Amino acid sequence: MNKAEKIWLDGKLVNWDDAKVHVLTHALHYGVGVFEGIRAYKTADGRSAVFRLREHLDRLYDSAHIVLMDIPFPVERLHEACLETLKANKQPEGYIRPLAFYGYGSMGVGSVNPVQVSIATWPWGAYLSEEGLKKGIRAKISSFTRMHVNVSMVRAKISGQYVNSFLANREATLCGYDEAILLDTEGYVAEGSGENVYIVKNGTLFTPPLSSPVLAGITRDSVLRIAKDLDVPIVEQKFTRDTMYIADELFMTGTAAEVTPVREVDDRRVGAGQPGPVTKKIQDTFFKTVHGEEPRYREWLTYY
Repeated sequence: MNKAEKIWLDGKLVNWDDAKVHVLTHALHYGVGVFEGIRAYKTADGRSAVFRLREHLDRLYDSAHIVLMDIPFPVERLHEACLETLKANKQPEGYIRPLAFYGYGSMGVGSVNPVQVSIATWPWGAYLSEEGLKKGIRAKISSFTRMHVNVSMVRAKISGQYVNSFLANREATLCGYDEAILLDTEGYVAEGSGENVYIVKNGTLFTPPLSSPVLAGITRDSVLRIAKDLDVPIVEQKFTRDTMYIADELFMTGTAAEVTPVREVDDRRVGAGQPGPVTKKIQDTFFKTVHGEEPRYREWLTYY
């Protein structure tokens, strides 16, 4: 962890090492918290900008609504707080982690304690490595299944649900892979441990629909718009694991992972075993966008 100077906690900036909670904090025991991952980038003109800040915060509040949690600040206050924290930490770029959670009070699964809110920012490079961004990663189909829509709230980023992701990722990395890909309960491809999944076949981009148990990723939404503007045909439909094996290209997206190619799944080379032309075109446009070099998507940037 690359420590910064300050963390925003319950309405004020505190020193990094002073951002603490009680050991009996409800969310620590029962996982009832909601969070976001957001990135800020240094842009080509020397300024800094947060990528799709409002959309991320809207999803945070949607997640809270889904778990019957009332965040004790208006969304506009957290918008300001994200920028305040970046400025306080003198970070021209970095990762932003807002978190709202049930805090200390009474214990028990059904306890409704005061909601606490934190915002941390820190420098964070390529989530799946710089080499992975350039050459592609190796993925493994997980033995763990993406939770069914009646088991998890798939539209929400709920802290406790990520135990599923942790186990899948841990299994994959212990087996020597870079990332896991989870199937849904019907056996169709769902998502990575923290990423949406896409294949390219004969020039057409395929990704699981939002009727599948996948997160409605902000980066997913961005990539689909970019692909459309690049005249790449898009089909949102379910596909099987072996469809990935015979795809021409495969990549994953997420705030942390950005746009990461996948060169191999289950020891099967995907396409030519390197990032393909559609993936590279989308990846290049995405990075131009977040660095302020693509005017078509300037509304996605919040400068600070």
